[in-house]
Amino acid sequence: MTSRIEDYALIGDCETAALVSRTGSIDWLCFPRFDSGACFAALLGTAENGRWYIAPRDPDARVTRRYRPDTLILETTFETADGVATLIDFMPPRDGASDLVRLVVGERGHVEFDTDFVVRFDYGRTVPWVTRDQDGSICAVAGPDRLTLVTPVALDGEDLHTGGTFRVSAGERIPFVLTYGPSNGPRPAHQDVEAVLADTEAYWRDFAARCPPVGPWTAAVKRSLITLKALTYAPTGGIVAAATTSLPEQLGGERNWDYRYCWLRDATMTLMAFMKLGYYEEASAWREWLMRAIAGAPDQIQIMYGVAGERQLLEWEVPWLRGFGDSRPVRIGNAAADQLQLDVFGEVADAMAQALKGGLPPHPRSQAIRSVTLPFLEQAWRQPDEGIWEVRGGRQHFTHSKVMAWVAFDRAATLATNAEGGSEVAARWRSVADAIHADVCAKAYDQELASFVQAYGSKTIDASVLQIPLVGFLPADDPRVVGTVAAVEKWLVRDGLVLRYRTELTDDGLPPGEGAFLACSFWLADVLVLQERFEDARRLFDRLTGLCNDVGLLAEEYDPVAGRMLGNFPQAFSHVGLINTALNLARASGPAEERAEGADEAPDQAHA
Repeated sequence: MTSRIEDYALIGDCETAALVSRTGSIDWLCFPRFDSGACFAALLGTAENGRWYIAPRDPDARVTRRYRPDTLILETTFETADGVATLIDFMPPRDGASDLVRLVVGERGHVEFDTDFVVRFDYGRTVPWVTRDQDGSICAVAGPDRLTLVTPVALDGEDLHTGGTFRVSAGERIPFVLTYGPSNGPRPAHQDVEAVLADTEAYWRDFAARCPPVGPWTAAVKRSLITLKALTYAPTGGIVAAATTSLPEQLGGERNWDYRYCWLRDATMTLMAFMKLGYYEEASAWREWLMRAIAGAPDQIQIMYGVAGERQLLEWEVPWLRGFGDSRPVRIGNAAADQLQLDVFGEVADAMAQALKGGLPPHPRSQAIRSVTLPFLEQAWRQPDEGIWEVRGGRQHFTHSKVMAWVAFDRAATLATNAEGGSEVAARWRSVADAIHADVCAKAYDQELASFVQAYGSKTIDASVLQIPLVGFLPADDPRVVGTVAAVEKWLVRDGLVLRYRTELTDDGLPPGEGAFLACSFWLADVLVLQERFEDARRLFDRLTGLCNDVGLLAEEYDPVAGRMLGNFPQAFSHVGLINTALNLARASGPAEERAEGADEAPDQAHA
């Protein structure tokens, strides 16, 4: 594949998603869920691993694209010497059918198109049996899976590809409708493409219309909100970290992970992003997913789950895919699900506290969850763990993990203090919080570096310690925090962007090398707001928003040297960061200030 990550756009139906390249090729699509096997996997291999290409025959066609305003409907316009045509790609929100619609519209003159439809189920491996039904539709079947393609364009099979050529003239509209279903089920009903397009546009416009103004960043915030909605598995409310697996954190490297799952760590910031913009239905659905997912024994709480709360996310490697940019291995599943990462207990506790503070009603199981998780964490917080970065080089006493353990007890103590008859419980949890606080200040702060460090006894600067002021562990103007921010700016900022840590100086169990982690850059901007360094915060935020591709999407990382995106795409954590930082800059009291206040009730401030 010659495309860059930023050359792709996302379409989806709130149960799965596809990536469409600038050249009109759908190179990634999993049916029926985000984490199902891909039927188009050229993104991680070649065209022989599955793709669906619709593009002008003229290789020199000029290409522009956009989303229809406030929607997830992609419009790619091709201009040739003979005319102009637009390819409209979208997936209607699920109504029992799993459809992907492509509509070629003639704008001026005429344009000759090629189409190549290559289905390979099971992540690009399984060649289906392709037949033509009596109504002319193309049917691809392998085992339990069936794809049906309906179009008026004449298509023929050759060399395990199905393709054809066609001409579109001004005023013509040529549809293609792809439907997924079980191979033993009924054939799909034919769709009224124009009606489905109108319904899909109305769905997304209605969703986006609820977004309030966010200063000069309203358009970017709306696009991020739509992206988060598209990454939401509507039947359960779970939000996947990204639509893809194994897009590399370094081209040619092996830091390639499956992000099509739901991380607990994203919980608090996602909830606050939704609630601060008035999207309480989405916030409530995410909280409900969270509470169901963690149900059970506290020592079995995982850092991530499947979209329906599944726990078995066994990791395996795909030997027949060469990887994006020859970055191997391609991984399915994620072994980090079995790691001990103590920070997730703090994330869950903070999510519950911030949900109450933000206006959601108390959850009936919140107290029960606290009553079993906190006694477990009371003992476990002293253990080493794999930490926020899910290292594979052995457990350590990571500073961020200890800070988030403090968050769990701090929020619980505050909630118990505010509850009738909770003073004894509050005193117990406050005592544990104070012990953790003292331990972190004594063992995680390096006097020589004038900074908190990655782990106890370490000399490594780590961007995760930026969470110290953001969760209220210490004030943003505390000299130790000021020194930590200065150390991050000195050692981790590259071309205005923040690295997680220096991989060449840290044994995390993997070869060194990766891009700047965009979420960390948003965290730095948030801390700068708390320190009232508003010009610096805005300059960094403008740098970050400038990294969005031409349709407003962000990946997990960015390589400032090569000037290209890295990591899975689009990345929910990056877009949550964009939303929250925009709110922090645009409002007198944004998510950073409210989270730093802890669980104490504070009314929302007026817009700045």
